[in-house]
Amino acid sequence: MGPALVHLVPLALAAALSSVPITATIFILLSESRTSSGFAFLAGTVLGTFAALTLATVAGQALPRRPRQHADLVEGLEVVLGIVMVLLGVMTLAHRTRSRGGRVPGWLDGIGSVGTVPVFGIGIALNLRPKSLLLAAAAGLAISGANLPSDENLVLVVLYTAIASCTVVVPIVVTVLFPRQMEPRLVSAKGWIAAHSTVVGATILILVGGFVTGVGLTG
Repeated sequence: MGPALVHLVPLALAAALSSVPITATIFILLSESRTSSGFAFLAGTVLGTFAALTLATVAGQALPRRPRQHADLVEGLEVVLGIVMVLLGVMTLAHRTRSRGGRVPGWLDGIGSVGTVPVFGIGIALNLRPKSLLLAAAAGLAISGANLPSDENLVLVVLYTAIASCTVVVPIVVTVLFPRQMEPRLVSAKGWIAAHSTVVGATILILVGGFVTGVGLTG
């Protein structure tokens, strides 16, 4: 399980530091319905992350099972996914430079007032963004390529889900428990994320893409 875990943790951290779910979490927690909408978004995010990685792992296990053929195919797919991550990160940085970014997507402004069911759906849907799908696919290949027993695969899927969703889960739980202490911090974080999150997220994606590509080339 050790080698798979080494591959998995950077991918999970990249998912955790994704700006869109973090920003959505902050907007929800600054709304009047932060408790109900917050827990709905938390549930959707965790379920969506778990489901995406489970499907990616199952798909990876469905690849040809001859050991050498399977390993070669996994390594080739890792190289492709890594290169796509790097390109996506570079394109994100280029787009931000052209647009002189720092603006938050308009749909986030009212996310706290749309109701618990839509917020739950948004939590799931955010796992269908290109970045999330690429990270889940790379993580699924890392798990399936390790040829571990089913129970160890499940442990890795749960661990990835826990790390990837911690930047949503922890702020929601802490804010519900300590709303007065957290509100000033959320307001400050909202401004910082609007200014810097795109650059940070894109840079991390480029670094993780390089890591995944290296894993595929040296595997």
